[in-house]
Amino acid sequence: MELDGKVAVVTGGTRGVGAGIARAFADAGAHVVTCARRPPEAALSGTEFRPLDLRDPDAVREFFAALPRVDVLVNNAGGTPHRLLADADAERHTRVVELNLLAPLTATLAAYEHLRRARGSVVMIGSVSGTRPSPGSAAYGAAKAGLENLARSMAAEWAPDVRVNTLVVGMVRTERSHLHYGAADGLAAVARTVPLGRLAEPSDVGAAAVFLASDAAAYITGASLHVHGGGERPAFLDASTVTKER
Repeated sequence: MELDGKVAVVTGGTRGVGAGIARAFADAGAHVVTCARRPPEAALSGTEFRPLDLRDPDAVREFFAALPRVDVLVNNAGGTPHRLLADADAERHTRVVELNLLAPLTATLAAYEHLRRARGSVVMIGSVSGTRPSPGSAAYGAAKAGLENLARSMAAEWAPDVRVNTLVVGMVRTERSHLHYGAADGLAAVARTVPLGRLAEPSDVGAAAVFLASDAAAYITGASLHVHGGGERPAFLDASTVTKER
């Protein structure tokens, strides 16, 4: 899964999952360009940072036009605060959709000619939130569901020149995990709900992204690879009286 000589762009690649992806691509030999609104707190070895607001379509098009080459695009930038639907107006929820669905669409279209010439690859960073109800992050879940469908359509339209796949990512332990899951006790409790017994590390997501971008996945396009440790234990198993009686 070597990527020597390849140029990989990782959006939102300065912290958390994005930084793990950027490190994995650099370790695989790629020249990595990360972009985000703010620079990383500490420089990531083997990567080059360029500031970019992915919600500004003109800036996104200028960013990709200035690059001499793009072999891989990883659409990682995104996220959402916890916000119940009735606690905010539609405009706030719309901004979540714009960041998590429309921004990856804009970036991928802006990079398309580079990717077509390179017979390159796009990796969308999806979420299990797009595969199940997501109370408190409904707009985010809807956007991630749309992103996965968008990737499949791109894969069909752009084959055989450009491969497009999605990583469906579960819970990841990052420097901001406490904001979602609480302190150490909360993280441990959440980890126990995962069949593999732990949250993912950013490096787990990075390794999967490198695989999808590499020649090892040369015949994979329009696919969704789940990186979620086995998913979530069905709630009915713990509620079932049959299980308890046994």
